Amino acid sequence: MNESTEIINELLQTLGISTDYRTDSLTLLEKGESRYLRDLKLNLASTLTSEHLSTKGCALIGLSTAINNNNSQLTLYFTRYAEEQGATAAETAEAAGCASLLASNNIFYRFRHFTQKEKYSQIPARIRMQLMMKPVTGKEFFELMSLAISAVNGCEMCVNAHEDSLIKLGTTEERIFDAVRIASLVTAAGKIIF
Repeated sequence: MNESTEIINELLQTLGISTDYRTDSLTLLEKGESRYLRDLKLNLASTLTSEHLSTKGCALIGLSTAINNNNSQLTLYFTRYAEEQGATAAETAEAAGCASLLASNNIFYRFRHFTQKEKYSQIPARIRMQLMMKPVTGKEFFELMSLAISAVNGCEMCVNAHEDSLIKLGTTEERIFDAVRIASLVTAAGKIIF
Protein backbone atom coordinates (compact mmCIF):
# COMPACT_ATOMS: atom_id res chain seq x y z
CA MET A 1 0.00 0.00 0.00
CA ASN A 2 1.49 3.36 -1.00
CA GLU A 3 1.39 6.52 1.09
CA SER A 4 -1.48 8.03 -0.93
CA THR A 5 -3.68 5.01 -0.26
CA GLU A 6 -2.79 5.15 3.44
CA ILE A 7 -3.79 8.82 3.65
CA ILE A 8 -7.05 8.14 1.80
CA ASN A 9 -7.85 5.26 4.14
CA GLU A 10 -7.16 7.44 7.21
CA LEU A 11 -9.36 10.20 5.81
CA LEU A 12 -12.19 7.81 4.96
CA GLN A 13 -12.01 6.14 8.37
CA THR A 14 -12.24 9.57 10.03
CA LEU A 15 -15.34 10.30 7.96
CA GLY A 16 -16.88 6.91 8.76
CA ILE A 17 -16.74 5.81 5.13
CA SER A 18 -15.60 2.38 3.93
CA THR A 19 -11.97 2.34 2.77
CA ASP A 20 -13.22 0.80 -0.50
CA TYR A 21 -14.99 4.11 -1.31
CA ARG A 22 -13.59 6.05 -4.26
CA THR A 23 -14.81 8.90 -6.42
CA ASP A 24 -13.25 9.57 -9.81
CA SER A 25 -11.38 12.57 -8.39
CA LEU A 26 -10.15 10.61 -5.36
CA THR A 27 -8.91 7.86 -7.69
CA LEU A 28 -7.01 10.41 -9.79
CA LEU A 29 -5.31 11.80 -6.68
CA GLU A 30 -4.47 8.29 -5.50
CA LYS A 31 -3.06 7.11 -8.84
CA GLY A 32 -1.00 10.27 -9.18
CA GLU A 33 0.21 9.92 -5.60
CA SER A 34 -0.72 13.56 -5.16
CA ARG A 35 0.71 15.54 -2.28
CA TYR A 36 -2.67 17.27 -2.13
CA LEU A 37 -4.13 14.27 -0.31
CA ARG A 38 -2.22 15.22 2.84
CA ASP A 39 -3.47 18.83 2.49
CA LEU A 40 -7.02 17.58 2.00
CA LYS A 41 -6.83 15.46 5.16
CA LEU A 42 -5.29 18.28 7.24
CA ASN A 43 -7.64 20.94 5.85
CA LEU A 44 -10.71 18.86 6.61
CA ALA A 45 -9.41 18.20 10.13
CA SER A 46 -8.93 21.94 10.60
CA THR A 47 -12.66 22.52 10.04
CA LEU A 48 -13.28 20.91 13.43
CA THR A 49 -11.42 23.44 15.54
CA SER A 50 -11.22 27.18 15.90
CA GLU A 51 -9.91 29.63 18.45
CA HIS A 52 -13.03 31.72 17.86
CA LEU A 53 -15.84 29.16 17.48
CA SER A 54 -16.97 26.29 19.69
CA THR A 55 -16.52 22.78 18.32
CA LYS A 56 -20.31 22.57 18.05
CA GLY A 57 -20.29 25.81 16.07
CA CYS A 58 -17.62 24.45 13.73
CA ALA A 59 -19.69 21.31 13.24
CA LEU A 60 -22.91 23.21 12.51
CA ILE A 61 -21.19 25.47 9.97
CA GLY A 62 -19.66 22.36 8.38
CA LEU A 63 -23.08 20.70 8.32
CA SER A 64 -24.85 23.70 6.80
CA THR A 65 -22.13 23.97 4.15
CA ALA A 66 -22.28 20.25 3.30
CA ILE A 67 -26.07 20.48 2.94
CA ASN A 68 -25.77 23.64 0.86
CA ASN A 69 -23.38 21.79 -1.43
CA ASN A 70 -25.68 18.73 -1.61
CA ASN A 71 -22.89 16.52 -0.29
CA SER A 72 -24.36 13.41 1.32
CA GLN A 73 -21.08 11.96 2.69
CA LEU A 74 -20.04 15.19 4.41
CA THR A 75 -23.61 15.84 5.58
CA LEU A 76 -23.61 12.49 7.40
CA TYR A 77 -20.18 13.16 8.86
CA PHE A 78 -20.94 16.68 10.13
CA THR A 79 -24.34 15.57 11.46
CA ARG A 80 -22.65 12.90 13.58
CA TYR A 81 -19.91 15.30 14.64
CA ALA A 82 -22.40 18.04 15.58
CA GLU A 83 -24.41 15.56 17.65
CA GLU A 84 -21.23 14.36 19.39
CA GLN A 85 -20.52 18.01 20.26
CA GLY A 86 -23.93 18.39 21.87
CA ALA A 87 -25.98 19.81 19.01
CA THR A 88 -29.69 19.18 19.43
CA ALA A 89 -32.03 17.96 16.71
CA ALA A 90 -33.41 21.51 16.51
CA GLU A 91 -29.91 22.93 15.95
CA THR A 92 -29.00 20.45 13.21
CA ALA A 93 -32.39 21.08 11.60
CA GLU A 94 -31.66 24.81 11.70
CA ALA A 95 -28.32 24.24 9.94
CA ALA A 96 -30.26 22.43 7.20
CA GLY A 97 -32.90 25.14 7.06
CA CYS A 98 -30.24 27.84 6.86
CA ALA A 99 -28.66 26.17 3.83
CA SER A 100 -32.02 25.96 2.06
CA LEU A 101 -33.19 29.46 2.92
CA LEU A 102 -29.88 31.02 1.94
CA ALA A 103 -29.93 29.19 -1.39
CA SER A 104 -33.11 31.09 -2.31
CA ASN A 105 -31.97 34.37 -0.77
CA ASN A 106 -28.56 34.24 -2.43
CA ILE A 107 -30.08 33.69 -5.87
CA PHE A 108 -32.74 36.35 -5.35
CA TYR A 109 -30.52 39.08 -3.93
CA ARG A 110 -27.67 38.32 -6.31
CA PHE A 111 -30.17 38.85 -9.15
CA ARG A 112 -31.18 42.22 -7.68
CA HIS A 113 -27.54 43.17 -7.27
CA PHE A 114 -26.53 42.06 -10.77
CA THR A 115 -29.32 43.90 -12.55
CA GLN A 116 -28.92 47.13 -10.56
CA LYS A 117 -32.52 48.05 -11.45
CA GLU A 118 -34.43 50.01 -8.84
CA LYS A 119 -37.72 48.42 -9.95
CA TYR A 120 -36.61 44.98 -8.70
CA SER A 121 -35.81 46.46 -5.29
CA GLN A 122 -39.34 47.84 -5.04
CA ILE A 123 -41.11 44.54 -5.75
CA PRO A 124 -41.70 42.50 -2.56
CA ALA A 125 -39.47 39.41 -2.35
CA ARG A 126 -42.32 37.19 -1.08
CA ILE A 127 -39.80 34.77 0.46
CA ARG A 128 -40.75 33.51 3.92
CA MET A 129 -37.86 33.89 6.37
CA GLN A 130 -39.36 33.07 9.78
CA LEU A 131 -36.34 30.88 10.50
CA MET A 132 -34.23 34.04 10.76
CA MET A 133 -36.51 35.74 13.28
CA LYS A 134 -35.94 33.53 16.35
CA PRO A 135 -33.24 30.99 15.52
CA VAL A 136 -32.62 28.25 18.07
CA THR A 137 -28.87 28.70 17.59
CA GLY A 138 -29.21 32.40 18.43
CA LYS A 139 -29.30 35.44 16.17
CA GLU A 140 -25.53 35.92 16.06
CA PHE A 141 -24.72 32.31 15.18
CA PHE A 142 -27.49 32.11 12.57
CA GLU A 143 -26.07 35.25 10.95
CA LEU A 144 -22.64 33.59 11.01
CA MET A 145 -23.96 30.48 9.24
CA SER A 146 -25.82 32.70 6.79
CA LEU A 147 -22.66 34.65 6.01
CA ALA A 148 -20.66 31.45 5.44
CA ILE A 149 -23.30 30.03 3.08
CA SER A 150 -23.61 33.36 1.25
CA ALA A 151 -19.84 33.39 0.73
CA VAL A 152 -19.96 29.85 -0.71
CA ASN A 153 -22.85 30.84 -2.98
CA GLY A 154 -21.13 34.01 -4.13
CA CYS A 155 -23.73 36.61 -3.16
CA GLU A 156 -21.82 39.83 -2.55
CA MET A 157 -24.88 41.74 -1.36
CA CYS A 158 -25.74 38.99 1.14
CA VAL A 159 -22.16 38.65 2.40
CA ASN A 160 -21.98 42.39 3.03
CA ALA A 161 -25.37 42.49 4.74
CA HIS A 162 -24.63 39.54 7.05
CA GLU A 163 -21.13 40.79 7.85
CA ASP A 164 -22.54 44.21 8.73
CA SER A 165 -25.18 42.61 10.98
CA LEU A 166 -22.52 40.52 12.70
CA ILE A 167 -20.26 43.50 13.36
CA LYS A 168 -23.24 45.37 14.83
CA LEU A 169 -23.94 42.34 17.05
CA GLY A 170 -20.38 42.59 18.37
CA THR A 171 -18.91 39.62 16.49
CA THR A 172 -15.17 39.76 15.97
CA GLU A 173 -13.69 39.72 12.50
CA GLU A 174 -11.65 36.67 13.51
CA ARG A 175 -14.85 34.75 14.29
CA ILE A 176 -16.34 35.78 10.93
CA PHE A 177 -13.15 34.83 9.12
CA ASP A 178 -13.09 31.37 10.73
CA ALA A 179 -16.70 30.67 9.74
CA VAL A 180 -15.91 31.45 6.11
CA ARG A 181 -12.65 29.47 6.31
CA ILE A 182 -14.55 26.40 7.52
CA ALA A 183 -17.16 26.75 4.76
CA SER A 184 -14.44 27.08 2.12
CA LEU A 185 -12.61 23.97 3.32
CA VAL A 186 -15.78 21.87 3.53
CA THR A 187 -16.61 22.98 -0.02
CA ALA A 188 -13.10 22.02 -1.20
CA ALA A 189 -13.32 18.58 0.45
CA GLY A 190 -16.69 18.10 -1.24
CA LYS A 191 -15.06 18.27 -4.66
CA ILE A 192 -13.25 15.03 -3.83
CA ILE A 193 -15.62 13.23 -1.42
CA PHE A 194 -19.35 13.31 -2.14
